[in-house]
Amino acid sequence: MDVAGGRTGGTAGTVLVTGAASGIGRATALRLAAAGAALALLDRDVAGLASTAEQAVAAGARHALALTADVADPGAVGDAVTAAVAALGPLDGIASAAGVLEPGGLTEVTDESWHRHLAVNTSGVLHVLRHGTTAMRDGGSVVVVSSNAARVPRAGMIAYAASKAATSALTRCAGLELAARGIRCNVVEPGSTDTAMQRDLWPDAETGAAAAIGGDPARFRVGIPLGRLGAPEDVAALVCFLLSDDARHVTLQQVYVDGGASL
Repeated sequence: MDVAGGRTGGTAGTVLVTGAASGIGRATALRLAAAGAALALLDRDVAGLASTAEQAVAAGARHALALTADVADPGAVGDAVTAAVAALGPLDGIASAAGVLEPGGLTEVTDESWHRHLAVNTSGVLHVLRHGTTAMRDGGSVVVVSSNAARVPRAGMIAYAASKAATSALTRCAGLELAARGIRCNVVEPGSTDTAMQRDLWPDAETGAAAAIGGDPARFRVGIPLGRLGAPEDVAALVCFLLSDDARHVTLQQVYVDGGASL
């Protein structure tokens, strides 16, 4: 598959992008669009999804099919994949970026929040990979956006971190099984990235960004050595590389994109 960051001189493949209405999912979709991909864009945010599809067409996507679905609903994901294949043909790639983050420590997290994290961040990826890889050509590529919280403990984020750790393991196990078909599965684990999800955690933008960059020793959290928040495009660049033929011998990997915060 020839996608952004991959070989030049060809046409990009057909890629399913989840969480496409905003943040890393949108940045990934637009980078793929610039390489001429045919995109199946999935999100539950109808307005955001329509905006991404419009931008993707303007950026050069061959097609940008908007599919409204919640990844936590296996039936909705199955229907969306069926619609994508009917319109665009078999998939060459999957970029799974849908997710939720709600703060809460051991004594604060509610049962509802715990289950919501697992339903979206973990079961949602299972649904996307189960249905999506069934509709994928042999030799395709899957990239799942997890979090550096999957491997670095985070105070006050117990459900999020647990769900992301499970997601990283799920993806690599799936990749082991799918290797027989030549399908690669890799995990990208961002740190603090300037998205709406990140900003929702901050009391205000100025102090929130400074705290993320500077770290908080009292909460056992190091800062960001590179001295800035990640941008969605920083993560999208790695996602698209892993989708591309340039990464044709890379699979079962977990790669941090966090400016060194996981040291």
